[in-house]
Amino acid sequence: MRYKKVCVESFGYELPETIITSLSLEERLAPIYNKLNLRYGRLEMMTGIRERRLWNDGVTPSQASIKAAEKAISKSGVNKEDIGCLLHTSVSRDFLEPATATVVHDSLGLPSTATIFDISNACLGFINGMVTLANMIELGQVKAGIVVGCESSKRIIDAIIDKVLKDPDITKEKVKMAFATLTLGSGAAAAVLTHSSLSRDGHKLLGGVTRAASQHNDLCRIKDDTCFFDPRISPDMYTNSTELLKNGAKLAPDTWEAVKQELEWKNPDVDRFFTHQVSTVHSKLLFETLGLDKAKDFSTVEYLGNIGSVSLPITMAIGIDRGCLSPGDKAAMLGIGSGIVCLVLGLEW
Repeated sequence: MRYKKVCVESFGYELPETIITSLSLEERLAPIYNKLNLRYGRLEMMTGIRERRLWNDGVTPSQASIKAAEKAISKSGVNKEDIGCLLHTSVSRDFLEPATATVVHDSLGLPSTATIFDISNACLGFINGMVTLANMIELGQVKAGIVVGCESSKRIIDAIIDKVLKDPDITKEKVKMAFATLTLGSGAAAAVLTHSSLSRDGHKLLGGVTRAASQHNDLCRIKDDTCFFDPRISPDMYTNSTELLKNGAKLAPDTWEAVKQELEWKNPDVDRFFTHQVSTVHSKLLFETLGLDKAKDFSTVEYLGNIGSVSLPITMAIGIDRGCLSPGDKAAMLGIGSGIVCLVLGLEW
């Protein structure tokens, strides 16, 4: 993928006010910890995540998405009537039908001529949305558009804790398998992309590369799609973290080498990296495997946890707010999602 006419004009994000520490989640598992003689603090020790944020009960994905989108549009300076596409891209959604994008579109008051639909691809949904929108802009189909998403993790965290507490045959290994779910956090993000002729700051989306190792699609699954709208069914998430980490680390180098060839980059050319935040262990392994300078990473996982599809854009948005990018800097967005799929985008700020 190469783009000549696409700019990333702005990001917006929304975070929940409620902060949940890793220790507090372990304390909810006290009967199991005491039974198995587990040491408190192991969740933070194994993941590097000390806390995450969760939406209060009743907050829907569309409500938080709307707030993030309003912020992104306001920052961009783009008129709403010029927005020709809205994509809602998270795993979390208000319902299976219609598209959550329709709720967000209506609330934002965007033109009736805008293309609107949902995209879902685990933790890569948001940057898949960026690619889809960028393609439309490059082809001249729209002048500007917005990608938005919100992940909500409270229900699935509550479900896994309940499952562990009720398991009569619970083991240390089963508790370890539950840790991936306990790393999850919540948040919403949005990004406005424009044709270069509309851009005020000229933050160029240069292009990127995607690679898949879909034979590993069974390593992380949320079972039974009906759980999202039937309150009688609790979401059941299964993650083989060890195998997911190992096979993701195999796919990432192929993708990164292809990106460098596509964009004519070398490792030292990149000024800043923004990654899908899973854990500090994952981040460390990723940078070591790719031979990248860890000092160029910007990390939020310690206090936001793994926010799924919006983890990468929220991390980049916070990094931009903190002055991590200067005009002319080259930045890479590195995403790896269960499936396993890897997608890397390059920008010139």
